[in-house]
Amino acid sequence: MPETPGTSHVAIVTGANQGIGAATAKALAARGVAVLCTYLRLRDADATDATDTTDRYHSERSVDGTDVVDEIRRAGGRAEAFEADLSDPDAPATLFDVAEERLGPVDILINNASGWIQDTFTPNPADQFGRPLQPVTAHTWSRQFSVDAMAPALLIGEMARRHRARGADWGRIVGLTSGGDLGFPGEVSYGAAKAAQTNYTLSAAVELAPLGITANVVHPPVTDTGWVTDEVRQFVASSATHFHVADPADVAKTIVFLTSDDAALVTGNVITLR
Repeated sequence: MPETPGTSHVAIVTGANQGIGAATAKALAARGVAVLCTYLRLRDADATDATDTTDRYHSERSVDGTDVVDEIRRAGGRAEAFEADLSDPDAPATLFDVAEERLGPVDILINNASGWIQDTFTPNPADQFGRPLQPVTAHTWSRQFSVDAMAPALLIGEMARRHRARGADWGRIVGLTSGGDLGFPGEVSYGAAKAAQTNYTLSAAVELAPLGITANVVHPPVTDTGWVTDEVRQFVASSATHFHVADPADVAKTIVFLTSDDAALVTGNVITLR
């Protein structure tokens, strides 16, 4: 992939108003990729399902994608911001329509957005870091799965359909996952939805290989997107499996590599960062 502006590559990055999504959009743009930065601002009603809206995580999730796009444009890149609710099954087609109209045909898809919510099978009111928990319900399941599983599947399908229709032979898909061998206790629907997205993405690696599309999943380490507290840092420092508290820009470097020509033979993998 060229290092200078002028490339014909166009990316959709979901959840690009903050955190890993914003860092990835900026890093792709720095390599000459035009980026549609999609986002959905967190509403007060959503925040009550999680934690205090005064913390940095929820504050940053409540903004639009304007700042990210402005920063990209000031650096000479091409970017557009578009708000979309990924729980709407019509959203994927709309996003591709908008990207094609404003930037060109999409050949890079970054499934980063999450409908994150903490639910549990236990009666515990809070997790080990003091974050509120709620029981698994149809609401928590549908909110999580619609954004973290259904939307990535539909976005991959939309990309594949349009890719075939125009006879393209190069494409990149990167999803983000979380959880572990024993699921994700304390965030059970989140972990399950991410596992579903992983399965969709790995299936895409096999099915879309004849179209020149690679598909991989990145499992970030604990990443400071605004929710990391001193207690979380202490947990990471004492953990045998967590090595770093990462910055979103560090995770973005791996994601961007997977979209490059240098990663042409890297497909069908879950890449765990520590």
